[in-house]
Amino acid sequence: MYIGCTNDIERRVLEHKSGVGSIHTTRYHLKYLMYFDESPSMMEAIAREKQLKNWHKQWKWNLIKEENPDLLDLAHDWYSEGDIQSTL
Repeated sequence: MYIGCTNDIERRVLEHKSGVGSIHTTRYHLKYLMYFDESPSMMEAIAREKQLKNWHKQWKWNLIKEENPDLLDLAHDWYSEGDIQSTL
């Protein structure tokens, strides 16, 4: 499970799916977007990120399942395989 904030979710998800951008996401093959929320400012997004990182794992799963009960990749159709390969 990975929690982070970004000002460009489409770019960041493409990085995850391509396995580029950070050692952590590459090492653990974090490629699926299962939950996201939006904040009106970066300061609020960072505060929310810190809050969620302090939650117990089960609380995080409960939040995800509340919004995405089937645990689908919310970005499964955002990119073609060519898009992903061209990022490498």
